Amino acid sequence: MTEPAEGSEPGEDATPREPARKNTSNGLAIGLALGVSLGTVMGLLVFDNLALGMGFGISIGLCLGVAFDASANKKSE
Repeated sequence: MTEPAEGSEPGEDATPREPARKNTSNGLAIGLALGVSLGTVMGLLVFDNLALGMGFGISIGLCLGVAFDASANKKSE
């Protein structure tokens, strides 16, 4: 018979326990990627200034990404 793992009771299974999985989401990363790309297009077409469009796109992408993560977390609870 095998000896129990260190720190476990003699009657317990000796296999290590898996940690609980944390619910992760990538809404922020997706929002940033879409925001930068849409901001680039908006900067070239509307503002005629690439940097200005990217700034707007990043801020909009951050807002949408955080909102998407919050709604996904709310649905999972």
